[in-house]
Amino acid sequence: MGHPIYLDGFATLPLAPEALEAMVAVWAQPGNAGSPNVSGEIAARTIADGRGSVADLIGAAANEITFTSGATEANNLAVLGVARAARRFEPNRKRVLVSAVEHKAVFEPAHALQSEGFDVSIAPVDRCGRLDLAEFARLVDQDLLLASVMMVNNETGVIQPVKEAAALAHESGALFHSDAAQAAGKIEVDVFELDVDYLTLSAHKCYGPMGIGALYVAASALKPLPLTLGGGQQSGLRPGTEPVALIAGFGTAARVARARLESDQTHCSALIKLLLQTLEQRQLRFRRVSGDVPTVPGTASIQLFGVDADELCARLARDVSLSTGSACASGQIKTSHVLESIGLSEIDARGVIRVFCNRYHNSEEILEAANHIVKAAALSRLETGELHQ
Repeated sequence: MGHPIYLDGFATLPLAPEALEAMVAVWAQPGNAGSPNVSGEIAARTIADGRGSVADLIGAAANEITFTSGATEANNLAVLGVARAARRFEPNRKRVLVSAVEHKAVFEPAHALQSEGFDVSIAPVDRCGRLDLAEFARLVDQDLLLASVMMVNNETGVIQPVKEAAALAHESGALFHSDAAQAAGKIEVDVFELDVDYLTLSAHKCYGPMGIGALYVAASALKPLPLTLGGGQQSGLRPGTEPVALIAGFGTAARVARARLESDQTHCSALIKLLLQTLEQRQLRFRRVSGDVPTVPGTASIQLFGVDADELCARLARDVSLSTGSACASGQIKTSHVLESIGLSEIDARGVIRVFCNRYHNSEEILEAANHIVKAAALSRLETGELHQ
């Protein structure tokens, strides 16, 4: 049996062959960057090269990049680390502002700060899932310490107005963080142009390996307090032996993504257009959850009318890898907070799937996937009021 056609790129993207090759080469020669020998020097040089490539992807300086175990750790470091560091300098600023569609890796640390005396405000989004800038501006005042708005939503693919939000936050003297895990390597990201203080990256969301991410901390920004203590690596901000091979893979994936950015965008945009047009031609009733607002090329969040998305994904499992807009918690189906924030009812949310056409797909695969989706949708009906558990 062959592998299913992989359209679950929001969850993770395929590993770039160049990144795999770079990691295998590192694994073939052991070395700890902290060791005073030739092997250690080679490892340290590999780390420096990887850090430089990741920095280049977002227009940063190499010394502004701190490697982490992934985007979750980077988000926690940004939110918790910055809030705790700021207490001594800004004792009167005790409020954190996040958008209603942030990843749980931002939501959870933000809410955890409430037990430390901070307040948390939620900025709403419009019906397409884009930040409501007017409401965001209303929530920005002199009490605000840190605002966090993701660049691209991980369920809808909607590109958020980060530059405008950062400007509003800075006008009040607040700091600004953006989770760019779903953006870097797919759309243009320039930290200087965006004027963000902190920015989160994830390797496996830009064709790199799982298990590594990074936090950009602007040279002029307040340095977060570390979440862990240890040997002092990475200026003490994230101590621990650096995963040399993963850094090599991340750096290589970043270089490839930067070189292929325009061609990837063109290719992926054409494929998602082909997929949606084919579904329409096959008379599958659906709508794009994001409406007409800009999304990452190759992506779509689709509400299939009258279709149980969970059942659809299960029926497609052997042929097409998809995921839904729902999250499972404690054995109960719960509507995604992202879909809830844009006003979808529980029944409507049950029909949402998210699709990502990546750089390694071709039109034949997309047409085949569309055919499978149409056939499975006809067998995955969701009756009004029906909720499966």
